Amino acid sequence: MSGIVRRLSMPEGDLAAFAETLRVAPEHDVHRAEQVGAMIADVRARGDQALVDDAQRFGAPGFRADDIRVPAEALAVAAETLDDTLREAILIASAQVRAASEALVPSDAQLTLAHGQKITVRAVPVAAAGCYVPGGRAAYPSSLVMTVVPAQVAGVPRVAVISPPGDDGRPSQLILAAAALLGVDEVYAGGGASAIAALAYGTSTIAPVSVITGPGNAWVTEAKRQVFGAVGIDGLAGPSEVLIVADVTADPRGIALDLLAQAEHGDDSPAILVSDSTAFLDSVEIVLADEPDSVGPVTLVDSPSIARGLELSDVFAPEHLELCFHGAVDAAGRVRHAGAVFVGPHCATAFGDYVAGSNHVLPTGGAARFASALGPATYMRRMSVVQMTDDAVNALTPHLSALAAAEGFEMHRRSAEIRSGIRENA
Repeated sequence: MSGIVRRLSMPEGDLAAFAETLRVAPEHDVHRAEQVGAMIADVRARGDQALVDDAQRFGAPGFRADDIRVPAEALAVAAETLDDTLREAILIASAQVRAASEALVPSDAQLTLAHGQKITVRAVPVAAAGCYVPGGRAAYPSSLVMTVVPAQVAGVPRVAVISPPGDDGRPSQLILAAAALLGVDEVYAGGGASAIAALAYGTSTIAPVSVITGPGNAWVTEAKRQVFGAVGIDGLAGPSEVLIVADVTADPRGIALDLLAQAEHGDDSPAILVSDSTAFLDSVEIVLADEPDSVGPVTLVDSPSIARGLELSDVFAPEHLELCFHGAVDAAGRVRHAGAVFVGPHCATAFGDYVAGSNHVLPTGGAARFASALGPATYMRRMSVVQMTDDAVNALTPHLSALAAAEGFEMHRRSAEIRSGIRENA
């Protein structure tokens, strides 16, 4: 294989610095940030015409404003002409994701506290979600499934999909078919930073949304960073990554293919294998040498023990973590930092990417220390509804008054105190 394979030994002591050497350092591009900012400003100023100009510049020379919204009949035709095998695969994948998403819908909470006040915390879906589906090197219907289905399960009343147009002025027929199969009738042609800006701020054709989700390249990620605050986002996706912890009981060929599956995401997508068996790493390296060309870097790490390998994983906080060693099921329950964990000899990350039911939109670049996979909660917000009884007002107002006075908020104190004893003074 022509991709880079390196062999490292785990150091003693603190693993933080070593974990950083396993990442592909993100490119800090001030020029890109400036260009994205200009593209967002252009969409805000010129709306549809900015989308048209970008589409023409990036591969759809005949694109017109009428092409931005994909007509319903085009969605229907795409679904009708879809290959039966692909149709079944999309339906199966969406059914798995839907079942998992339904189990994850946040529920309302109702409580009465000690002084009698009642608080209901409602889980409320956002009014509109925009799902960005990449369309650069290929069509990605799986990304449409992973973003749309949780929004539907969350109860979002309006779900819009946007995906880059091809030279015919339309997103991929596979994307259109997948949207139709999922019942999405609001589909737009648009790509890159301008598509994100259109979802965030709206144009004459595209109404703005509340939350934007979906993976994309560095331009899409930078655009999501810049529009965050005007809208919610699922996160800032970096290069995809996998870390595998395996012992000599694992299948070298299966593990090698898992590494290569990750590496084909791109030359910035690290694929890391950690093992306590030098012989096993040797076997995997032999398999890798016999495989066709890969893209991203593959790193094989000699670890003094599986336990030490798990320590490294929790420091690295990988997007995908595979555990393939004796006792992996028990160890999975102790993992703290990973986007998703795949346990056992048959649980390749690829299943999570497509059909296992877990979501493949995951935190990257160490964000698994604080962020979670995309799910229904991404499209919902929590809202407290508070009811104060007379007893609660009378009991709590003195404490409110003390705090408000200490902070210099006189009117806060007075607005509470005027309620205190209201029944007795009525």
